Amino acid sequence: MLNFHRLLSILSFIFIFSLISQADHHDSATINTTKLVVQVCNQTSNYTFCVEALYTDPRTPDADRYSLAYVSFGLAYVNATTTQDRITKLLKNATTVHDRDGLQTCQSDYKKAINALQSAFNDLDSETFFTLPGLADDTAKAAAHCQTHYPPLTSKTKELNHLSEICIAISKSFVTT
Repeated sequence: MLNFHRLLSILSFIFIFSLISQADHHDSATINTTKLVVQVCNQTSNYTFCVEALYTDPRTPDADRYSLAYVSFGLAYVNATTTQDRITKLLKNATTVHDRDGLQTCQSDYKKAINALQSAFNDLDSETFFTLPGLADDTAKAAAHCQTHYPPLTSKTKELNHLSEICIAISKSFVTT
């Protein structure tokens, strides 16, 4: 039953995250943020992005740190899988060796990111929290590596990097308490 809810949440994230990606950015000050969201987002490099991303999920206003971890890793997972799909499409149409090589590198990087995020979900499910910061960091490193090999994906890799920062921040709350 939990996997069904996770799948449903992930599908909801795809829709919601696509809206935030395309919408004009609103002033995050107009969002009534919770103390937990403020604590988490203050640990990231882009507070506004953090707040806006987290509040695309309707669970965020009432979320404890456990639920917020699911939200943050879910957002990162949706970003990684949709970018992986985009990479696959771009790779089919790549006309130069340089583009093909860069996209193949990104495909491998995003596979690593998705695997790390899936492991994070497994750890959340089993309440094994000590590996979460490292898994989120692995996701960020994969995005950064892709960015250096195929700059046209910079906007997507930066989004995943910011989402990974959110995951790292919430994950640290589990291992430092």
